[in-house]
Amino acid sequence: MQNLTQDGQQLVNSLSAKYNLSYDAVMHMLISVNNGSGSMAQFNCSELGGSGQWMRGGMTMVGDMFNHGLKMTVDNLCNDLAHGLASLQVFIPIPAGTPGSSQWWPSDLGQPFSSGAQNNTRYAVFPNRLAVEFNNQVTVYDTLDNNIGGVSQQQGNNDSLTFSSQYGTIAVHSLPIISGAGIASTPQNNFAEPTQNTIQNSLQDNDVPQVNTGIPSLLSVDETLQIIEKLAKLKDAGAISESEYDSKKTELLNRI
Repeated sequence: MQNLTQDGQQLVNSLSAKYNLSYDAVMHMLISVNNGSGSMAQFNCSELGGSGQWMRGGMTMVGDMFNHGLKMTVDNLCNDLAHGLASLQVFIPIPAGTPGSSQWWPSDLGQPFSSGAQNNTRYAVFPNRLAVEFNNQVTVYDTLDNNIGGVSQQQGNNDSLTFSSQYGTIAVHSLPIISGAGIASTPQNNFAEPTQNTIQNSLQDNDVPQVNTGIPSLLSVDETLQIIEKLAKLKDAGAISESEYDSKKTELLNRI
């Protein structure tokens, strides 16, 4: 685990006292927010209701889904942590190209045109290369002739990474390894099912008007937020009910 600076220690201690949480709980959330680049977090913390998700802008999910006070605590804590990460040197810098650093990929790859993180996995996309950090081990893959449009994890399988390309949904472990140990495959069902109809059919099952019929089943954060915004407009217009909106929002958040 990356070490904290003095400012980082003060931040964790002050937020621990502010929200009456243990030091370990705040550290867990700090790492989760940091892995989400300060705009999102996926976490599993017993003091905060178990597993949950946070996105900047007020969308917060906790295990105790009807505990609105807990949701507010998580939202406020994550916002404070994001602010601290943006304004302070929270972690002691690690040299570029070192696993665990903010620039964890090999330095000879340059700067990625896309990057992200989920759970304990980070990825960065470069021309003809995909770098993945899993449990502080970095693997670089040859993306061949694939034009990567997004990288995602199968829910519940931390070592099952997929990406979308012009050929559909493809398993990362099927790509040639340039360097590193690679990520083992995990048995999956209906791994590469048609991407266009996943959300469309789900909406039709509940007689909900279709939203963006070309959205893939593996979504980026921006794509998810756009769809949720459209669903909110349908709810406000009376086209779908509050419960249908909540159900679809939860389903969409689980896809990222």
